[in-house]
Amino acid sequence: MPTATDDAAALNAAAGGADKSAYVRQIFSDIAPRYDLLNHVLSLNIDRIWRRKAIAMLRIHENPAGRYLDLCAGTLDVSAALSGTAGFTGWIAGADFAEPMLRAGQAKIAGKRVAAVAADALSLPFAPASMAGAIVAFGIRNVADLDAALREVHRLLAPGGRFVILEFSTPRSRIINAGYQLYFNRLLPAIGGLISGHGTAYRYLPRSVANFPAEEELARRMSDAGFRKVSWKSLTLGIAAIHVGERST
Repeated sequence: MPTATDDAAALNAAAGGADKSAYVRQIFSDIAPRYDLLNHVLSLNIDRIWRRKAIAMLRIHENPAGRYLDLCAGTLDVSAALSGTAGFTGWIAGADFAEPMLRAGQAKIAGKRVAAVAADALSLPFAPASMAGAIVAFGIRNVADLDAALREVHRLLAPGGRFVILEFSTPRSRIINAGYQLYFNRLLPAIGGLISGHGTAYRYLPRSVANFPAEEELARRMSDAGFRKVSWKSLTLGIAAIHVGERST
């Protein structure tokens, strides 16, 4: 049963408190064994569709020999899918600072052109302009410093390289948002806590989404980090959104 202290820690981390990095690393390490199951159950498998759409926006087929970054890679779903692109001969770096998440996804990348890399999104061990593209699926809201993470990805991209962000958002419709908030704040924490055995991880999730910038604000901050041709589109009644930006040539 979560305590008041647990709830306070989740709230502080979601709001970007000083201890966010350590908190996020710990909860995702704790839930790693059940992470994939919970993702699909709690999203009714819609997360698979969202990921496919985001991956398509990366346009990896235009440079199949390039190097690509899967940021906040978790259990490596996106890395495995990218490496399975027809004609792909390049290399994928699946980077995450929670090593248990990467270990939980190792079977997905066996024999594939993917390297799992334990690294923080704010300080990635790759040379400037070394990546043909980058993608992050449901992880950017978990970084301790959003603007620093955006600048770090921009640093790694080669000129013309795309950065695709898939993240939860808040529906604009009052009716849809009312149902969304009920599910996200009541049912999801209960189900997630029961299946994962972790009392606060799925309390942090809705709070982290509530504290994440709206679509227009995220687009502006991508532009401030140096990205050009920034655009975004909503998915599934505004529950999620895909943002795309490019490093200028």
